Amino acid sequence: MPHYLLPDVGEGLIEAEIVSWKVKVGDVVDINDVVVEIETAKSLVELPSPYAGAVTALLVPEGETVAVGTPIIAIGEPDAAAASAAPAPGEQPGASYATPTPEMEIDLSNPAASGGGEGESLVGRNKADRGPLRRPRKGSASPSTESAAATQMQVQGAFAPGGAQSDPVVEADEPAVPATPAPPLPVDERVLAKPPVRKLAKDLGVDLTACAASGPDGTVTREDVVAASQAGSPSAASAAVPAQVQSPARVPGERETREPIKGVRKMMGAAMVQSAFTIPHVTEWVTVDVTRTVELVERLKGHRELRDVRVSPLLVVARAVVLAMRRTPEVNSYWDDAAGEVVLKHYVNLGIAAATPRGLVVPNVKDAQDLTLRELAEALGALTATAREGRTQPAEMSGGTFTITNVGVFGVDAGTPIINPGESAILCVGAIGKRPWVDEGTGEIVARDVTTLALSFDHRHIDGEKGSRFLADVASILADPASALLF
Repeated sequence: MPHYLLPDVGEGLIEAEIVSWKVKVGDVVDINDVVVEIETAKSLVELPSPYAGAVTALLVPEGETVAVGTPIIAIGEPDAAAASAAPAPGEQPGASYATPTPEMEIDLSNPAASGGGEGESLVGRNKADRGPLRRPRKGSASPSTESAAATQMQVQGAFAPGGAQSDPVVEADEPAVPATPAPPLPVDERVLAKPPVRKLAKDLGVDLTACAASGPDGTVTREDVVAASQAGSPSAASAAVPAQVQSPARVPGERETREPIKGVRKMMGAAMVQSAFTIPHVTEWVTVDVTRTVELVERLKGHRELRDVRVSPLLVVARAVVLAMRRTPEVNSYWDDAAGEVVLKHYVNLGIAAATPRGLVVPNVKDAQDLTLRELAEALGALTATAREGRTQPAEMSGGTFTITNVGVFGVDAGTPIINPGESAILCVGAIGKRPWVDEGTGEIVARDVTTLALSFDHRHIDGEKGSRFLADVASILADPASALLF
C-alpha cells in the first residue's frame, strides 16, 4: 500500500504543519488531485497526490507539525478504503487518523516499498536516493529563478506519474505516458501555462480559458492572468489594503491566551533576531514634500496606459528606489561573511513587506530594474493580491535584494526597520499627510503633502556617505518626479 511522504516543497524545508485535509478516508483520488494543505515556515501549500486510488488512512491529524519524509496519508484499493472508512460500533463517522505502525514505515532506499515500482514518484525520499528516472515530454517550462525551479519541480512536476524530481519542470498540461488511453483532459488543463501562473489564476478566481495568451506558442503568462482579473474587478487583484491579522477568540474570564510560535511567525522571528544581532544597523531619516508625487499619481490614474492597474505613491517610491540604485549600487548588495566578500547585485529583486493573516511576509518583484512603469504596477498588484490571500509561495519570497516597508498605510509616520537577511538595506515609507511647510521661494507657510522616509543599512560596507546619498536621491525624486530624468 503506497504511503505519501511529506515532501520538501521549499529550499531546505525540514517540517510543516498539516493545516487541512481535502479528502477523507474512502475518497477516491487521481494523480495530481489536491489532498492536503500544509503550512511551511513561509507559505501555505496545497499538495497533489502522487498516486491514484482510494484513501485508506489519514496518518497525521490537522494542526500537527511533522518532519519531511513522514508518511501522512495511505492510498490503496477502493475495497480497502471502504473497510477503513466504516466506523466502529459507537464511533462517530468523520475523519479518522491512523497511528503509523511499523508496517507503515517505508524503506526510502527501496522504490517498491512506497507501494509502486519503477517510474513511480517517490515524494519525500532523500534527494541523494532519488533515481535518475525520466519521462517523455514535449517541452519544458523554464522558471526564472533556481528557487522557483525547485519549488515547481517538487510541488508540481514531481507528482506526475513516471516523473522524477531530478527532471526539469514541465508544463502542467503535459500528460504522462499512460499504459491505457487517458480520458480527455478538462478544457482548463489544455491551456498552456506554467504552474505558478495556474496557481495565481486559482487564487484570483480567473478562468484560464478566458485569458488572452500573449506568451510564446500561446502560453498564458502572469500578466495575462492579472489583466483578466482586473478586467473583471479592477480593484480585486491590486488593492493595497493591508490584511488584518486575526487573533484567536478570547474565552470570557480567561486572563491570558497562548499562541504557538510556528509557521511564518517562527520564521520571521528567527530572521529578525539573526539580522538584528549580526548586522550593524544604521538608520537615517528625511522628511520630504511629496506634493508633486501625489499630483503625478492622480495624473497617472487617468492615463490610458495605466487605467486598468492600480497606481499609488508606492509605485513611484518603487521606481525611485530602482533609479537611485544606479548612483549607489552598494545598497543593492550583501555582506558574505563566510566568503569574505561583498556581493554586488546587478539586478533588483524588490521586496515589499506585506501584512497577511499569517504574519508578515516579504515577497519580491523579480528583476524590477527591467520593468516598465505599467509592468511594475502589475507586478505590485499581483504580489499584494497573492499575499493578502496568504498564498505567497517560497519562490516568491526568496532572492530579495532590497526591501520597502510601507508603514504609512497604518497611519504611522516612520520607523527603524530591520534589514532582511541576505540584503543590506531597507526603506521605510511613512504616512503621507497635509502639513505646514515653508515654501522656499516665497518663505510663506503653506499646506503640502509631506512624508518621512527612513533608511536602515548595513554599516559594515555601506558608509554614511553612500547611505545618505541614496536616501537623498530617493527623496529628490519624490519631491520632484521630473528629476528622475537625471538618473
